[in-house]
Parts: sequence; C-alpha cells; structure tokens
Amino acid sequence: MYVGFDIGGTMIKYGLVSETGEILEQAQLPTPSEKEAILVALTEVVADYQTKSTLKGIGISAPGVIRRDGFMTTAGAIRSLYRINLKEEMMQRCQLPVFVENDANAAAIAEKWLGNAQNYNDYICLVLGTGVGGGVVINGQIYRGAHGMAGEFGFMLIDALPATGNLEAASVNWHGAVVGGLYPIYNRALRRSNPQAETVKDARVILARAKAGERIAQEVLDRYYQDLAVTCLNLLTSFDPEAILIGGGISANEDFMQGLLDKVAVVASQHEAINYLQDKTMGIVQPAKLRNNAGLIGAVYQIHQEIQEK
Repeated sequence: MYVGFDIGGTMIKYGLVSETGEILEQAQLPTPSEKEAILVALTEVVADYQTKSTLKGIGISAPGVIRRDGFMTTAGAIRSLYRINLKEEMMQRCQLPVFVENDANAAAIAEKWLGNAQNYNDYICLVLGTGVGGGVVINGQIYRGAHGMAGEFGFMLIDALPATGNLEAASVNWHGAVVGGLYPIYNRALRRSNPQAETVKDARVILARAKAGERIAQEVLDRYYQDLAVTCLNLLTSFDPEAILIGGGISANEDFMQGLLDKVAVVASQHEAINYLQDKTMGIVQPAKLRNNAGLIGAVYQIHQEIQEK
C-alpha cells in the first residue's frame, strides 16, 4: 500500500492507494499556511495509515516548480513551501521512500496509467484549478525541462500587457484558472452591476447562471472560453500533441467542456493556417478522466515505479 497526497492551495487531499492505483480510503483537510504545520499534518496522516496497513512509500503531488530530487523551487500559492526539499523532509519524518511530483505532471502520469491517455504517447494535461498547470508527455515520458519548469503554462501572457503593475494580470493564470481567474473576473463584473452582490466561489453556480440566461455570467464565460481556447491552440501548434486533456474539477461539468470545445472550434476556424490543419494533422481537446483524483494517483504511480526499479 501507498499513501498519496495532493497538496492544493486550499485543501490537502490524501488517501490509501493500492499498487494498481485503486483508492481504498480517501479524505481531505484544509491546507495550513505554515510549513511546519503542513509537514506535521502530512506526517500524522502517514502515521494513522501505518496503524492500518504496511506502507511501501509516499507519493506527493504539489503545485509549483519541483525538481526531480524533491526540491521545491516554488509551490504555487503555498509560499511556506518555497525553497524546501519536501522529499527529504518527509523521508526524515516518516522513514519511508518518498516521491514529490508537480501536480500537473502527476495528473498527466495518472491519465497514462489509468485514464484517457492510455493510447497516447505525446499529449498534454492542462489542469484548471487555483492556477493553470500543465504536464507535457513526449514519447511516453514526462518532459521536465532544464530546471523542472516545463508545463508552467499559467505563466504565459495572452492579453494586452498593462502599462504598469504586475504583468501577471495578462497571464493564463489570471484568465484561465478557476480560482485565480474565473471567480474574481465574474465577481468583479457582478459587483459593477450590483455592489452588494454576494461573492461566488463555485464554478457550478456561474455555469448554472449562464445557462439560466444571466447576461453577466454568459459574457464572462464567453471570454473565459476564448482565453482557454487560445491557450489550447497555442499548445496544439507549439507541441503538436495527440491530445490536450483538460483536468481539474471544472472539467467534470459537461456544459463547461462543451462551451470550451465549441470555442476552440470557432477560434480555430477563424485562423486560416490552423483552420487548414485542424482536420488533418492537429490533436484534439478532450476532458481528462481522473479529474480531482489524478494528482493523488499520479504521485503514487511515481513512487511505486521508483520502488519497483530498485
């Protein structure tokens, strides 16, 4: 058995996972803000599972730029984990083998193992959550880049650059993410119409309001789909993958996926060169299969493979 963790900006998902990727138990807890509190929480989960099963190792999925040796150059919104070696920290505390993987890479690996990428050798997993992460698989292997930063598609700039201030305002993270993009964009638009409007922090509410005819939700979603469609087409033409798999909880919503696919088709049709190629040599955009469990499963696959190879 293995313990898998998927550390997010707001919640840590964890579970007891078999060697075949089956999640036998699963739960979650709020992500603490301080490094020591995070490490204590992870260690306590491992200790609890050790009373129930014999554990072979720990797989951890986390946001940010993560080197193969477990050093976290960044950690997304979790500032307290910047510049630490999470693998070494957890090995010292738990006395078990540990593998730490970028969350989008873990999701991409999980899709190859048990999801919608089982028949692909070259594909991209685009994960929409607090930010926008990406996992790039080339010839069946994760491409990490020279510094472990490959797949940080959220940093890409897709909008007109502001004259002053943080240029990230024009980034995919601020336009295509769910928590960091869709929510604040919608809430700002809502408050321009009604300053007393209650803050919305659920994509399902925005999608339902758009479906019910709310103009603000429809306009915000239309631009949201456009920004994601542009991102997908940039990746399709830059990497030439067989497919882009859209992950994250929002990908489970059929209205969202249909809206995105429709917008990809519209934008592609308006680009002469892409329009010529799209039915001949371009990959497809489709939902990922494992969604919210992908990071946890992919992290366990990595530690399982590492142990098997020894």
